[in-house]
Amino acid sequence: MQIYTCIILLTYPLSKAIIFTIMAESLNWEASYAVALALRDAHPDVDMENVSLHMIFTWTIALAGFNDDPALANDDILLAIYQDWYEEIL
Repeated sequence: MQIYTCIILLTYPLSKAIIFTIMAESLNWEASYAVALALRDAHPDVDMENVSLHMIFTWTIALAGFNDDPALANDDILLAIYQDWYEEIL
């Protein structure tokens, strides 16, 4: 899990800083919906009818936030990512 710290500086009348933490889930094979959203954002103009499971695999392991073993991928996982992505663009 990645943790980001954000600081917001407020102006008059508060003139204080607010510090808060955002925890972002790293991408892995179990997070098919999160991976699908990341792929949708990374490839907005793709024609889903021409996307293969191999393309899903290649694009997923290339995502900046992906932190899992590529050897753990299988057709069921890749198909779940494809389906989540497809449903998001409908």
